[in-house]
Amino acid sequence: MVCKPQAQFPHLLLDDGYIKDQVYHTIRNAILDGRLTVDIKIPSTRALAEMMSISRNSVIAGFDRLIDEGYLITRKGSGTYVSTTIPDELVVTNCSHKCQEKKAISALNLSPTTNMLIPSWEKTQQAIGQYPIFNIGVGCVDQFPHELWGRLIGRVWRHSKKTIEQFGRPDGHPLLKKVLADYVRSTRGVNCREEQIIIVNGTQQAINLTAQVLLQQGDKVWLDDPCYDSARAIFTAMGAQIAPIPSDEQGMNISYGTTNHSDARLVYTSPSHQFPLGTTLTLSRRLALLDWASQHNTWIFEDDYNSEFRYFSKPIQALQGLDTTHRVIYAGTFSKMMYPGLRIGFLVVPEPLINAFTMMKYYTDTHSGYLEQAVLAHFIQEGHYARHVRRVRKICYERQTALFDAINRYLPHVFDINTTDSGIHMVCRLKDGFNEEEIITRCRQLGLGAQPLSRYCIHSFSDKAILFGYAAHTSAEINENIKRLANFLSAV
Repeated sequence: MVCKPQAQFPHLLLDDGYIKDQVYHTIRNAILDGRLTVDIKIPSTRALAEMMSISRNSVIAGFDRLIDEGYLITRKGSGTYVSTTIPDELVVTNCSHKCQEKKAISALNLSPTTNMLIPSWEKTQQAIGQYPIFNIGVGCVDQFPHELWGRLIGRVWRHSKKTIEQFGRPDGHPLLKKVLADYVRSTRGVNCREEQIIIVNGTQQAINLTAQVLLQQGDKVWLDDPCYDSARAIFTAMGAQIAPIPSDEQGMNISYGTTNHSDARLVYTSPSHQFPLGTTLTLSRRLALLDWASQHNTWIFEDDYNSEFRYFSKPIQALQGLDTTHRVIYAGTFSKMMYPGLRIGFLVVPEPLINAFTMMKYYTDTHSGYLEQAVLAHFIQEGHYARHVRRVRKICYERQTALFDAINRYLPHVFDINTTDSGIHMVCRLKDGFNEEEIITRCRQLGLGAQPLSRYCIHSFSDKAILFGYAAHTSAEINENIKRLANFLSAV
């Protein structure tokens, strides 16, 4: 019996440098879990390479390793087959190791915080790095000015001899705090002094610090439904009581929250670009939220992770800039506009909270790294960042348009889509007859990192949708991969 390549080897539809290992692991796993049975004939290396649009040398390398380890055998004049004797010792050893590992983990006396995070972490692991195409939350990384950044690193390093002899300040590098205060006042409408800025290692640390400074066990926190899943995990692990607030085309439903959860200690919101739906909190709702928070002494965490990706209109006035009673904690990040590995974000905290947040940052990790803070400060101060933002906005809009056109060309029967004025991912709602889980399964088989909307929902959500990140790919790459998905869906 001859196996069908597309049915048995869907994971080979990848274009990355690790394809040789993928050939090996995919076939080996298919043998171990029974999808490829004993004595079944494997397609030739040439046929498999052509079917999967990969290099024949990659397939040959994978086959050679499988033959060496005893998973495949060759029969002269006949072809390649699954071995009649699978390496039992290796299988038993692996199974034994996995069983022992599970027993060891279950025997550990882990903290309540760790145990609360495990379910969210298991979901997150499925998406980290495995499927880079259409991944969520990655900006136009190919547009990052590597050479310029490298020159700035060299310049800062040459003048850093005295600086690196001492610990940095827990609240951040002074020059970066100064240029950030100027920048957010002029571009985001934030009302602050540089003393109010705390440099952090990204938005997740900003959320963690806020929870540690402000929340007690059992405190209620508003979250959009659907919401940023890492924020939900962090607050839950800290012992907070999550209050899901429905989000619609006008953003978070403030009236619902004040009516049903008026005892909240903290509101987490992304008013400029709600994640994952991409809506903007209307001015009337912003003012209603600020008024209610002032009356109830409730804190607001404003996650402004995406405001610079706005293609026609100017960035929306920050909620913090409208706040006259100092209830808003504003968070920004550079990882979307620059690159994911740049773990620099910042908080703008009300003046009464400066010492508490600085102390908590110190006892969390002492301070953020000096070199990248100093380089970023010069990058902004010398005008490079503003130019980079303008260039990225133009290119990112072109890529959004490319995704919109490709889906309308190849998958109009599957998705309903609308372009938006902002963002780096697109919410594509499924038409009747299509299932989120099935579409995501097909995406994974093609190496696509699209995400189901349900991943971010707290309660059952009526809309079924798939999220495609587009900023990290050229228009040609977007078109080709949507075409691949369409062809694959039509073939199954």
